[in-house]
Formats: sequence, C-alpha cells, structure tokens
Amino acid sequence: MIPYGRQDITEADIQAVVDVLRSDFLTQGPAVPAFEQAVTDYCGAQYSVAVNSATSALHIACLALGVGPGDWVWTSPITFVASANCALYCGAQVDFVDIDPRTHNLSVERLTRKLAYAEKTAQLPRVVIPVHLGGQPCDMAGIHALGERYGFQIIEDASHAIGGRYKGERIGNCRYSDITVFSFHPVKIITTAEGGMALTNDAQLAKRLRLLRSHGITRDAADMTHAPDGPWYHQQIDLGFNYRMTDLQAALGLSQMQRLDEFVTKRHGIARRYDELLSGLPLVTPWQHPDSYSGLHLYVIRLKLAEIRKSHCSVFETLRAAGVGVNLHYIPVYRQPYYERMDFKVGHCPEAERYYAEAISLPMYPGMTDGQQDRVVSALRAALVQ
Repeated sequence: MIPYGRQDITEADIQAVVDVLRSDFLTQGPAVPAFEQAVTDYCGAQYSVAVNSATSALHIACLALGVGPGDWVWTSPITFVASANCALYCGAQVDFVDIDPRTHNLSVERLTRKLAYAEKTAQLPRVVIPVHLGGQPCDMAGIHALGERYGFQIIEDASHAIGGRYKGERIGNCRYSDITVFSFHPVKIITTAEGGMALTNDAQLAKRLRLLRSHGITRDAADMTHAPDGPWYHQQIDLGFNYRMTDLQAALGLSQMQRLDEFVTKRHGIARRYDELLSGLPLVTPWQHPDSYSGLHLYVIRLKLAEIRKSHCSVFETLRAAGVGVNLHYIPVYRQPYYERMDFKVGHCPEAERYYAEAISLPMYPGMTDGQQDRVVSALRAALVQ
C-alpha cells in the first residue's frame, strides 16, 4: 500500500534521539527550548511554546486568549475536529464559516457576511480560527482586517503549513494573528512523532501558554502570592495541564528542521508532476493562490462526478483496492454526530458539503518516488475511465 503520507527519518534524526537517551534529560531538558528557538528563528515570530500535540496547542491558545462560557469561536468546517473542539474544551460555543471553492480555506467573503449578521444579533465571535488546509495559507490579511473591524482575535491553525509562505513571509510569523499553531504529527511536514507548537509575538500570551502547558505551576517569585519558602518552592496559580513536549521529541524536531525547506521543495516537485500527469482527466487539481507558497501537506483532487460513471465512494474504494492509500480531508465537522446533537443541519455550509462529496487526497510525502506516483496515477486513471 502506498500511504497518503509518511515521515522521512534519517540516521541523523535517529542519532539525535539516541543522544538524548544517553543524556541526563529525557523530558524537560535543553532540547525543548532549542527546538522552540529554531522554529521561532525560522518563522520570524518572537516566542514559541512547544507542547505534546497541535490539539493541546489549540486548547491553550483559546484559554490564553480568554475563551470561556458565553463566547463564540468560529472556524472552517473542512478541518480536523480539533480546530473546533478546542473551543468546546473552554466551554465556548462553536460555529462554522463556509469555504472558498478554489482554496478550500475559510472564505473571507462568507466571513464578512456572517459577521455583519452576527453584529446585528449580538453573537460576534471572540476568536476566529482560520485553517491553512493542505498547507495553503488563508487570506490572512483579509481576516485580520475583519478582526480589527469587529474586535475578534485570531488563531491560525497552521497544522499543515510550516515551511510555507504568505505574501513572501514565513507562515508562523503571527503578523496577521495573535497565535499560530503547528503540528508535528508523523504525516506532517516535519515530525516530532507527536507534538505541536504555539507561536506568538505577545510576551504575556507566551507566558500564559507556558503556564498552561505545565499544570499552571510557576517557579517565578514575581508571580507568586508570597515570597518563596525556599529554593524548592513553586506555586500552582492556575488550572493548567500536562501538555509538555519531551526532549526526545524536541531532539527529533530540531534535527528535522534542518531539512524543512528540502521537504517542502520535494513536495512542490511531486505536486507539479501530479498536475502534469493528471491533465485531461475528469478532475480538478489543487489551485494555489498567487499570494501563497503552500507547505503542500496534502494534494487534494476533486472529482468531476458529472463526467464519470462511478460514485465518489466507488473511486475511493477502487484506489484503496489497487494499493493506493488515498484519504479524505475532511468530513465537515458539523456533520459529525457529536456536532449534529448541537443542532447543526445538512446544508449549514453548502460549499463545504460540495467539497466533501468530491474530494480525495492522493499520496504526498517527500520520499515518494516517480514509480510510486506513476502507480497512483495509473490506478486513478483506471478508476475514472473504466
């Protein structure tokens, strides 16, 4: 089976982890801040806070921005459920903004209309979470301008997007957001096995993110309610979590960072070859906005179902049967049973539902060979035209 995504691990990566295993620190040691600094420097942000998953990063990002009961958080329906769940963890309510038909990201046009209506009904969001689907950045300048007008804060869910650029600048620099979140899951651009990170340019937000990732405990006397009892002393000043990244994970991430640009370049080469090989087939290949340089975590096609005699499901199953590990990113979040119990209905985001009815993610990873790609295209061609 050709997987839809796969990590790329070298001997240097393995040695980095082994070096930590032989050191005095396996959990919170020097590798974590070194990895944070490497990502901070690469992206051009001021602060990075490493955690054990992007889900954890999204959760504490919401908490750091004060999200709580009575608040609304809006996000894209075409994303992993964590982009919405993070708000529910805080006791807030969630709604969804329909997607742009070409980028498949949150639509600024739909957001504009939804905000105008929400202002009249006094249900404006406290936070909007745009998701850079497949690595392509959203229209962050447009979203930021709306944030300035309507007073909401912004968390960029860039779980797919490290190594990409928007308007010539690195994704993660937080120019148009309060916090940006990355994922380092094995199928993402770089990996720490599991792990995530929150970036910000706000010193107070960074301080709060660090507090929340580690049980709400501080060793800083300036934050304590009274002078320390002794050098051992610490205080829990908030209800935090054990969301810390280990040194083992950070060492792997630090090693992977050295090949980040190489990984993204290879993904672009694979995407260009797909574009050429799939030309003329009854499908739509990914469209890239000229303002963006995608991290290309995913290569998503959309089937022209009116031109083929097979269903979406049939094409998907035929590819799987041929040893091609296709996937579907994603089911609209509000179509999940948990969200349907919140009274979300079919038709809430029509463009997202059209996307879901047609989309298939083809295999995409840096180590993919031309031969493997040829097998994918051959199987797809057979599934569509036979």
